Amino acid sequence: MKEQFEARMLRIHFGESDKWEGKPLHEAILAKCQELGMAGAIVYRGIEGYGTSTRVRHASLWKLSRDAPIMVSIIDREDQIAQLLPHLDAMVGEGLIAASKVEVIRYSRAAGEMKTS
Repeated sequence: MKEQFEARMLRIHFGESDKWEGKPLHEAILAKCQELGMAGAIVYRGIEGYGTSTRVRHASLWKLSRDAPIMVSIIDREDQIAQLLPHLDAMVGEGLIAASKVEVIRYSRAAGEMKTS
């Protein structure tokens, strides 16, 4: 089944060492997304980057300090994103949130339909 609709996409950028209430920020954001019934979210771990602090963040097996750039990507309907934003305002201490309108094309199997290979 194919479904098309307009939605919002959030991309939240911060560092791997960022925390919220004692746990990694990306885990806290995903937990909040699940709690709010968001359609889904994906966490990406970057190799290298910098943001507002201009401090370069690295992902390296050779360094004791691991502070890779992290991006959480969330796509959902406008009303769902609106519910999440106040929570992100509290959770993200230093970082960047980019929001954009997107056209979603979602594919799913009908109930009882099996994939054949």
